[in-house]
Amino acid sequence: MKQIPVGYQLYSAREDAQRDLAGVLHALKAMGYDGVEFAGFFGRSAQEIKAMLNEAGLQAASSHVAVQALQQDPFGAISYHREIGCKYLAIPSLDPAHRPGTAGFASMISFISWFGRVCREAGIQLLYHNHDFEFVDVCGIYGLDFLYDAVESEFLQTEIDVCWVKYAGEDPAAYLRKYAGRAPIVHLKDYVGVKGGGTPYALIGQEQKADEHVPFAFKPFGYGCQDAKGVVEAGIDAGAKWFVIEQDHWNDLTPMENAKMSLDTLIKLGVKQK
Repeated sequence: MKQIPVGYQLYSAREDAQRDLAGVLHALKAMGYDGVEFAGFFGRSAQEIKAMLNEAGLQAASSHVAVQALQQDPFGAISYHREIGCKYLAIPSLDPAHRPGTAGFASMISFISWFGRVCREAGIQLLYHNHDFEFVDVCGIYGLDFLYDAVESEFLQTEIDVCWVKYAGEDPAAYLRKYAGRAPIVHLKDYVGVKGGGTPYALIGQEQKADEHVPFAFKPFGYGCQDAKGVVEAGIDAGAKWFVIEQDHWNDLTPMENAKMSLDTLIKLGVKQK
């Protein structure tokens, strides 16, 4: 199988990274990770982050920045990411007032189109990271597809999160191939359980209590319900430049133990070498 660089979404080890970011970076490098995806910078300057990455031998694969922060200081965000050498900047979510099916969705598309163009001119590629709430009908198609149809591909590419695609009831492999050539970063995330009375959106601070009769738990990639081999093959077929491991909760293991198990899955599949 083709070798693809593997990154780690640092939100998956947020408490450890807040205490000792350098230690987490070195631990990830020792496991065999090639880079990290940020979801905030723990109060550090771009110079500090760049130095820490260089010292650990990791790349800034990509970064999640809340759309509100991008609207408040779009050029500052671009400047920061250029300084740390991060070429992919992802909108991680949308607030309820601007999601597909709401009156605010049109204005959000307009902003994304403008900001994607500005990013492109600065040498950064804008991405959109999905949850499952984009899988609602908008003019006869999913809201996520509507967004990607509405914004030119050079200004907005995908960061398909395979957990939420499957949670929404779609086939992650088929969805990745649908966006072949437009899927540079792929989120590999696994879970057990089915869609129930709540949605565990821990990453965007909107976690709802799930139905106790419909248990849900995040798992290391390859240890849940995902067809790991099929998803990875589809990501490669779609032209992935990076695979990014993400696990919102750790359950009975530590974040780093989970991180190693996920990477071991990719080693077994031939995506990474030991």
